[in-house]
Amino acid sequence: MAIQLKSPAEIAKLRAVNLIVADVLDALEAAARPGLSTWDLNEIAAQRLKHHKADSAFLGYHGYPAVLCTSVNEVVVHGIPRKDVVLKEGDILSIDFGAFKDGWCGDSARTIPIGTVKPEATALMNATREALERGIAACVPGNRLGDIGHAVQSYAESNGYSVVRQFVGHGIGRAMHEEPHVPNYGDAGKGRRLSAGLVVAIEPMVNAGGPDVVVKEDGWTAITRDGSLSAHFEHSVAITDAGPVVLSRI
Repeated sequence: MAIQLKSPAEIAKLRAVNLIVADVLDALEAAARPGLSTWDLNEIAAQRLKHHKADSAFLGYHGYPAVLCTSVNEVVVHGIPRKDVVLKEGDILSIDFGAFKDGWCGDSARTIPIGTVKPEATALMNATREALERGIAACVPGNRLGDIGHAVQSYAESNGYSVVRQFVGHGIGRAMHEEPHVPNYGDAGKGRRLSAGLVVAIEPMVNAGGPDVVVKEDGWTAITRDGSLSAHFEHSVAITDAGPVVLSRI
């Protein structure tokens, strides 16, 4: 599929749905606490979607059974909300959420602490969040896709972490996953040139240990091969002549 550049009016539609995504994530972050199950969070998200008269981008996607991905500790991405996965003090929880409104898709993710977490968990989350910011800063016309991945990878690795390569970011618009793929690694100055009107979801997944992941028997849940902690942050970003615009940030 060819890359679909968006007009300012279309970017405004994407901004509107991404504000819904951000609102739901804010509500989930406020609710998440020890003793709550990840299924409880899924129900909160479903109710917020109804409030906004929006539709889940995840539920039913290739058979996915929930409106959220809830990934705890060594789970990298695509953790399925469950009644028997109960959050406990010291966990870190990655929440990935997407929605459709008026035919446009928003997508964002964040990793949050549950109660008080260990300093090494805080450091991992901070580094992953900053790696995303470095990637966003590279989203200017004339740069290349490799500049985004290089910015993410070089920051994460300079802090002693590894970047997952099995899962990457993506273009976004009328579909959740559009061209191009947006890796969280790469060489500066390489790859497709970035143009105004391109909208991408950048989503570094950063591990405290090695980069390898294993997908469990459910076909979705991806965990670090070595059992190390993983963090995940994502924003939908419009590339404009005035610089990057983070659509999923309130």
